[in-house]
Amino acid sequence: MKISAIISKSRRQFLYSTFLYKDLLPDLKGITGGYILADDNKKKEEKDEDFKYIVRIANADLDGEKPAITALTGIKGVGSRVADIVTKKIGYPKNKKIGHISDEDAEKIEDLLIELQEHVPEWFLNRQKDWELGDDIHLLSTELDMNHRDDINRLRMIRCYRGIRHENGHKVRGQRTRSNGRTGLTLGVSKKRT
Repeated sequence: MKISAIISKSRRQFLYSTFLYKDLLPDLKGITGGYILADDNKKKEEKDEDFKYIVRIANADLDGEKPAITALTGIKGVGSRVADIVTKKIGYPKNKKIGHISDEDAEKIEDLLIELQEHVPEWFLNRQKDWELGDDIHLLSTELDMNHRDDINRLRMIRCYRGIRHENGHKVRGQRTRSNGRTGLTLGVSKKRT
């Protein structure tokens, strides 16, 4: 019995693309008509005793169940592009779960993140021409928050326009404020009484 006699080609393609193909097929004792079923190709990673459900890198707890490139974005200051570069540099597969990482690789990742300015061009870093040091650096986690807070406080102290706007809680970058960003009392249009 051929599978094409039971399910039409367009229906089969639909079922294959939605991963329902195997469940909706009648029991044909292994006859698939030359098509590969979606569930047969899935790789199942077995969790050995060294699997870590929580991985600590750069003062951040990362979920061990996530792929490496996704989990590394949990560190503040690390986006998907930085995570991709770091995983390529140490030779760790980016789609492998981060829970399988060894302690040596975790230390390598942390060291690479700390010295990222030596491995990427300056336009890739998140703090170019630092106000105090004049260097191009890449900040992570709490350092990023502290520097952002210090920058805003410096603008407030020198009483520049941006600092005053931050202080008053208004929009800073020249946006219009007539219709958006209206905090405080909500007043509607009142009708004239005749």
